[in-house]
Amino acid sequence: MNKYEILYIIRAGIEDDQKNAVVEKYESLANSLGSVIDIDKWGIRKFAYVMDKQTEGYYVLMNVECSVEARDEIDRQMGIDDNVMRSMFIKK
Repeated sequence: MNKYEILYIIRAGIEDDQKNAVVEKYESLANSLGSVIDIDKWGIRKFAYVMDKQTEGYYVLMNVECSVEARDEIDRQMGIDDNVMRSMFIKK
């Protein structure tokens, strides 16, 4: 099991309930494939440049402990989710 830091950006234009649903979705996915150490919701931040015609996004930092295959599955799920603009995985 490896430890990863996952930073992902959710579209700022969606409702708060939908943002919470996205965070809970990936928390439960990470818990089913490994274990979540902690989640830090940074909130809405301005971008340095325009991404997908958006100027701000809702940042979430999640620390998880999981296998490489689980990390790949989380990355795949985030890649096909329209509400997730960007994601970054860092091995600790």
